[in-house]
Amino acid sequence: MTSKFQGRIPYILLVTATLVLDRWTKLLIQSRFDLNESVTIIDGFFNITYVRNTGVAFGIFSSVSSPAKSVLLSAFTALAAALVTVYAVRTPARNRLLQLALGFILGGALGNLYDRLAYGYVVDFLEFYVGNYHWPSFNIADSAISIGVVLLSIEVIRNEAPGRG
Repeated sequence: MTSKFQGRIPYILLVTATLVLDRWTKLLIQSRFDLNESVTIIDGFFNITYVRNTGVAFGIFSSVSSPAKSVLLSAFTALAAALVTVYAVRTPARNRLLQLALGFILGGALGNLYDRLAYGYVVDFLEFYVGNYHWPSFNIADSAISIGVVLLSIEVIRNEAPGRG
């Protein structure tokens, strides 16, 4: 049992590091920026802008106004985090790419879940744009989830390749 846990220490550290980095950056933004305040980092491309996202990734469902929205989104996120955890524990720790993917996804999900439970919204602050096109603001947790999904996709494709199984 102990060796099974020890094999997962790198992934537990990844989840923890992702969560800590996400919380730290969000607290930094909240303490140093007013809501909707923006600082240009790379003119015409990248700003740090403090926004509150009441929706899901990239502001989806932000326009929906319902008292139950935050509770439902929190419940969905908690369920997703639980499913990722169960899947990670049930798959071999030696499958590094899969475990990395799940670690990033879990760390990001927990970071955004913390915000939703603590504030009723998620703190976003990374804003990329070109001309008048602005990518929806996001945060470290969203970035981790996106990295995890890409790694998970690579793992799925790799295992579907001929001769793999």
